[in-house]
Amino acid sequence: MKWLALILALLSLPAWADEPARLDLGGSALVATGRGWGGPKPLELRLALTKPVPYRAFLVGDPVRLVVDLQGADLGLAHPQDMFGADLSPAIRWGRDHDGWSRIVVELPGPYRIDSAGQKVGAALSQITVALVPVVARDFAPRPSATAALRGLPDPADPPQPAPDDRFTVVLDPGHGGHDPGALAEGEAEANLVLVFSLELRAALQARGVDVQLTRGDDSFVSLEDRMTAARQARADLFISLHADALPQGQAAGATVYVWNPAADARASEQLVLRHRRDDLLAGVDLTGQDDALTGVLMDFARVDTQPRSERFANWLISRMSLMGIGMHGRPVQGATFSVLKSPDIPSVLLELGFISDHDDRANLLNPQWRERMVRVVAEAITGWARDESARSTMLRQ
Repeated sequence: MKWLALILALLSLPAWADEPARLDLGGSALVATGRGWGGPKPLELRLALTKPVPYRAFLVGDPVRLVVDLQGADLGLAHPQDMFGADLSPAIRWGRDHDGWSRIVVELPGPYRIDSAGQKVGAALSQITVALVPVVARDFAPRPSATAALRGLPDPADPPQPAPDDRFTVVLDPGHGGHDPGALAEGEAEANLVLVFSLELRAALQARGVDVQLTRGDDSFVSLEDRMTAARQARADLFISLHADALPQGQAAGATVYVWNPAADARASEQLVLRHRRDDLLAGVDLTGQDDALTGVLMDFARVDTQPRSERFANWLISRMSLMGIGMHGRPVQGATFSVLKSPDIPSVLLELGFISDHDDRANLLNPQWRERMVRVVAEAITGWARDESARSTMLRQ
């Protein structure tokens, strides 16, 4: 019954994208971070929000004020004077401004400069911190006015990625390897081509702050079951198997994304039960001693969550490929029963970068400029999907 209640709760969730970030007054504060030595003290404004938002902060004069603009934030009915440390400011005001923006205005007890401003994303709350340092009057450099300031400000930066302790983990699976070279064409081996691409994609993702692990980092053989087990041991948030297969000439060309085909779910579950150790089927759930029927039910239930997430990533991927002009198969997203897609607890896709049997696809895979463009496409799809999943997760009811 608990499972049924959870499923019903998931189905009844409102559209996550319409939900604004909300101010957590209890986690917000204006604090003095040092002594004033006879003058104004260094201050720090901390704003706790239910999710990260684009923001901007600047100073204006007459009187001296700190202005913080938040996009897509709802400051609610809370009173500014109830915020911890409000007495350190002559006055604090906030409210809706325009075009989805909200504004917080903090009057300051003297001239200041913004020493630093940043946003840190935690498991439950995002915190924007603006550090202020007092300066002498001649060093105070405010914007002419709050209205004029908007004309000279750059667009706000995108919300940051999660902090390193909560880094998103992707497992990349270069297909084949070792005594299994995969498809062969014109002296090229699929195993080598997808390994090169995987190493380049790993570097691009790591530069974006993503934790990346490979099922193989050299020309070695890894069994299909061990690839899935490695992803589970890494507590992967996403599993991507990379291939470049061969088909008879004229049958297929262009990139293709495969997701698990639910129509074959029951048969695949039975095979997985027989071929894997029981305690390796679901992350965090020991199935040792459970009968096959219960194991299959648990796996089906896990896919209620992971299957739609896999499909959403596939759509992110083909959307980015379309925008970047990457050639795709006539049916760019397809269902399949590939072994590496069987994991019920990790969103998984198999990406055919192209078909090594097709002259143009093979030339692309050997072209560093094409690979660089495709790496960018996949990396942007991964980080975009990760932000989307993070926003959705905040809507899950406890």
